[in-house]
Amino acid sequence: MLIVQILLALILFALLGFGGLIWFFFNLLVAKKNQVDQAFSSIDVLLKKRCDVIPNLVAVAKTYMEFEERTLVKVTRLRSQVMSGRGGGENRIQLENELSGALANVLALTENYPDLKTDGKFMQLQGSLNEVEEQLSAARRFYNSAVTSYNNSIEMFPSNFIATWRGDQTKQVFEATAQDRRAIDVRNLLQG
Repeated sequence: MLIVQILLALILFALLGFGGLIWFFFNLLVAKKNQVDQAFSSIDVLLKKRCDVIPNLVAVAKTYMEFEERTLVKVTRLRSQVMSGRGGGENRIQLENELSGALANVLALTENYPDLKTDGKFMQLQGSLNEVEEQLSAARRFYNSAVTSYNNSIEMFPSNFIATWRGDQTKQVFEATAQDRRAIDVRNLLQG
């Protein structure tokens, strides 16, 4: 009788321990997913702030950069797509990367317009945009860290069992595109 009671106590203890592990890993995955969502939300706020600066920057630049219409139209089009909220997740990340590249082109083109570089309004807007870009860079690093931690939890034993049961999928990190990695050649921008 004593052996049966000990065995039942051990089985109960093992079940409680197993349930505790499931509870721990389930909550761990929920917390990491929420951290990723919060980090993406921070990026979203900064992207909205950047999108608010872009029309003013383009308007000031247009007065000086008449024949650079193609570049300015691309920035405006990409901003509209981002603001309309078309696509989410990976599509949103791709749009943001394209917008960053187009903005870099506009700022590189300003080197050919000395009057534009000395325009007070343009300089203020460019400073605001640079500040937002720095904040965005920091937010992207935090997001990538949160995504890496989340993805590791999904793929590592034993939490991978809970992740599979919950239907969790890995998330995509923000990565520099091939265009972001290359140096901008202003001469090519002016000829195209």
